Amino acid sequence: MKRQLTLFDFDGTLTNRDTLLLFIRFACGQRAFVWGLLCYAPLLVLMRLRLYHNGKTKEKLFHHFFHGWTLDEFNSTCRRFANSYRHILRPEIVKTLRQAQQDGGRVIIVSASIDNWVQPFFSDVEVIGTQIEVQNGVLTGRFQTPNCYGPEKVRRVTDIITDRTPYYICAYGDSRGDRELLAWADKGVRILK
Repeated sequence: MKRQLTLFDFDGTLTNRDTLLLFIRFACGQRAFVWGLLCYAPLLVLMRLRLYHNGKTKEKLFHHFFHGWTLDEFNSTCRRFANSYRHILRPEIVKTLRQAQQDGGRVIIVSASIDNWVQPFFSDVEVIGTQIEVQNGVLTGRFQTPNCYGPEKVRRVTDIITDRTPYYICAYGDSRGDRELLAWADKGVRILK
């Protein structure tokens, strides 16, 4: 009998929207948020047109807004964000996650979002996300890992699940960034918005 391993994307799957810009606005305020977006508008357009790498765009935005923050300050903001935005969670998918836990399987959230703000939404669930670089307790604004998107999701899961033989793997996702993960799983479930 194989053990169940259930993988969930976060943005758009467990939540009803992407959290990157929502988190930036929450953490930095409306004025700084708008100014930052104006500064990076050309890059964001190129990314949307798939002419510039989404991970590099995301890292540049992250650097602009969070370079120099202390890790304690950042993590405190992440916890406040999760407490303030629980309403963006999709109840039916959260119920599926909780059922997978109750059934005794292993559950992992695999997200392109920064794991620091994903984890407080689900403190009892393992999270694989994009990790940030910290030096001497201060955010450098760079990523420690590649953006956990597309093929990187599968790579990061296989780093910790080195032998998939004992598992029956089910994955939930909603976007093209989940395509490879859904294809890799024994059962891929595409969540419609």
